[in-house]
Amino acid sequence: MKLVVVPMIVLAATLSGNPALAGDPITGKAKFAVCAGCHGPDGMGNAALGYPQLAGKDAAYVATQLRDFKSGKRDSATMKAMAAGLNDGYIENVASYIATLK
Repeated sequence: MKLVVVPMIVLAATLSGNPALAGDPITGKAKFAVCAGCHGPDGMGNAALGYPQLAGKDAAYVATQLRDFKSGKRDSATMKAMAAGLNDGYIENVASYIATLK
């Protein structure tokens, strides 16, 4: 029995610490409406206008990029302004929703 319990505990601890699983995609979908103005309702972006595709991106990647825009680590006046007021919950929820877009 111990041999089964220990791997399950390790797996649970690993998954709970994964930022890709921390957000709520249902809540994120509603919040994505602001992003859709540039990135499109399906997250496919608009390359001609310089708005990249978000669909297909991993939640952890998206969350990191939003935090980097917010902190100024990534340079984009538009995205810095968009990310400035975002809290961690908002970022995680939106990133989780974006990860569902294919």
